[in-house]
Amino acid sequence: MGRRDARRPRSTRRLWWAVPVVALVAGAGVVVAEPDTLDRAESTVRGWVDDLRGVDDPDPGAEPAQVPPPDGLVLPDVEPPVAAALTLGATPLSPAQVRRTLAGPLGQRVLGGRVSVAVAGLTGPAAYSSGGAATPASTTKLVTAVAALHTLEPGTTFATRVVADGRDVVLVGGGDPFLERRPDADAEPDRADLATLARRTARALREVGVRSIRLGYDDGLFSGPSWNPTWPETYRGDVIAPITALMVDDGRPAEGSGRSLDPSYAAADSFAALLRQRGIRIVGVPRESAAPDGATPLAQVESAPVGQLVDRLLQVSDNETAEVLLRHVGLATGGAGSTKDGVAGVREVLEELGVGVPRRLRDGSGLSRDNLIAPETLVGLLQVAAASEQSDPLRGLFPGLPVAGFSGSLTFRFDDAPPAAVGRVRAKTGTLRGVRSLAGLVVARDGTPMVFALMADRIAEEDDETAEAVLDRAAAALAACRCGRAG
Repeated sequence: MGRRDARRPRSTRRLWWAVPVVALVAGAGVVVAEPDTLDRAESTVRGWVDDLRGVDDPDPGAEPAQVPPPDGLVLPDVEPPVAAALTLGATPLSPAQVRRTLAGPLGQRVLGGRVSVAVAGLTGPAAYSSGGAATPASTTKLVTAVAALHTLEPGTTFATRVVADGRDVVLVGGGDPFLERRPDADAEPDRADLATLARRTARALREVGVRSIRLGYDDGLFSGPSWNPTWPETYRGDVIAPITALMVDDGRPAEGSGRSLDPSYAAADSFAALLRQRGIRIVGVPRESAAPDGATPLAQVESAPVGQLVDRLLQVSDNETAEVLLRHVGLATGGAGSTKDGVAGVREVLEELGVGVPRRLRDGSGLSRDNLIAPETLVGLLQVAAASEQSDPLRGLFPGLPVAGFSGSLTFRFDDAPPAAVGRVRAKTGTLRGVRSLAGLVVARDGTPMVFALMADRIAEEDDETAEAVLDRAAAALAACRCGRAG
């Protein structure tokens, strides 16, 4: 596709080189003025550092003091050491230092005529902000992710079901964004699949002596138009599928590339073929049909929990998953499962969390160029998640954020940026033609954690990749700076 896709992933040796710097910073003592909020926020920073390192049990060779004593051995209490002078989050940000740090990269003309930025500590107002609401591209997914984590129970799964009324059998979509045609043992998270559902359905039909059926499909869980009218027509059949409650393989056809124009029928047609392979005769072709009240359940498969869906959504910037989850937010907040209901639900969630609502929000994925979001909104969402209780589902926002130079949509980024950023920036990307954005979390060289949003939406098309590298360097500059306010 582009030059980034042609490059090879970085080796794990570089990961282990970068991590000790982050671990040293994040492991410092904590001196805080607001213990509840900052302790929770700092715990989040340590959590994503441990996630990056793969930390589990302490290593006796490297961390002997952290290894618990054997059962039955009681050791006296030890007074904790005085916190180090340099402490994580102990000092507020210096607005002047942040401004000076960003002046060079964000002053580049290649970024175009509108650059919007906000940088803040884990709590409190932005230390530095400039510009206004801008087209966010896929950083919109942060908004969708927070709304989904806040409104849907963490263990929520979405079931794809099969019900029967005599010989009339209906495949019922439950809005599982990761439903696949066949099992994939390597997929993360675990995926439900139509082949398993067909096997269970065929067995249930044989048990009651049925070997010939009429197959219908019901995608009525969601309402409203399946195609967002603010998306360019050039996206249809290529970039994203129409959004329905019954999609398989992200709306991709069984053969060929692109996206299906009727993903619900495509899913039902694939299901029919799988049933035939199991000895079930299908009369005619699948037809759209609401599942009748009182129909007999035959079989079902369930998605991974919402938290895992959000994690994957952020890692790979999955458009269909974002749009499906937006509609689930609409349902969870009392709507009927349309995009409009989802947007209303998002606004309700942000108001409840005390975060400024987007000036305009037209979808959940960021494909719409009509979206306008202020960088302060993205920063506010990250602060709320960082300061949430350990048990709050909002904590699930951070594990999915790609790590600079190592994972997700940042795997092949930051190669031209200063090494300080590698492993120390965790952020969601945003990419449209003429638009680049980056929003996430960074730990500065002096141990100061920050949340940031960098946005540019008037980039000349020929400058897109150069502008992207400039934003990477801006985030890297934050990682390298000493942005804490002295004294």
